[in-house]
Amino acid sequence: MKLLTLNCHSWIEENQYEKIKIIANTIKEKKYDVIALQEVSQSINENLAYDNIKKDNFALILLKELEKLGCKEYTMLWGFSHIGYDIYEEGVSIITKHKIEEGGENSIFISNSTNREFWKTRVVVGASIKINSEMVDFYSCHLGWWQDEEEPFREQVGKLLNNIKKNRLTFFMGDFNNNAFIRNEGYDYLMGKGIRDTFTLASEKDCGVTVKGKIDGWDLNKNDLRLDLILVNEDIDVKYSKVIFNDENGSVVSDHYGVEIDSSL
Repeated sequence: MKLLTLNCHSWIEENQYEKIKIIANTIKEKKYDVIALQEVSQSINENLAYDNIKKDNFALILLKELEKLGCKEYTMLWGFSHIGYDIYEEGVSIITKHKIEEGGENSIFISNSTNREFWKTRVVVGASIKINSEMVDFYSCHLGWWQDEEEPFREQVGKLLNNIKKNRLTFFMGDFNNNAFIRNEGYDYLMGKGIRDTFTLASEKDCGVTVKGKIDGWDLNKNDLRLDLILVNEDIDVKYSKVIFNDENGSVVSDHYGVEIDSSL
């Protein structure tokens, strides 16, 4: 089973449509089972396509590009987190080529705030699919910062973990806004909750760096960061964990690099 997570930085990137094509062609080539996207935006003033999805929703545009490539099996879920850059409705998305058995009816607020005018308001969106006749849950996550007093990371993790089904294999994919190279902060807090990192479990791996230098939310950063993770609640066999869209494994398409894994599920 192949998984991909990517913080898209959508509609803020230069040459955005060309980058969407790069992502779509990569999905076609790699045949990912589940894709988790963060910073998936749509214009406040755009017309609705269906439900809460507007015509310029980044994930919807990506799906249309996939259809042009003959990949018509993929479907999407999207959850609205907050207003971004004053003109976008920003959220998180899951795209999968499998039938979604459960999920999508309601996004889960993991922030204390439920006010979508507040940029720190956070939701996750989840989907349940069958892998080898077993239900497996996937969440696309975009959490806050360890040191944030308004929206503490600890509380967001608590709300996230309190909402999962304890008896199911569950993947948490996304931008956790905590550098995995730093000890005794958010990453170690997650690991202390019994969560496993597929990067650690992988038989083959690279350096894991998904952010280099200054980006939105890390304005003073000068270091290499590992913010984007694929986590799981059980030990599993992971063939490899690789950073992608980093100019070594695919062209850069965002201010974050992505992460892809292949597991033996």
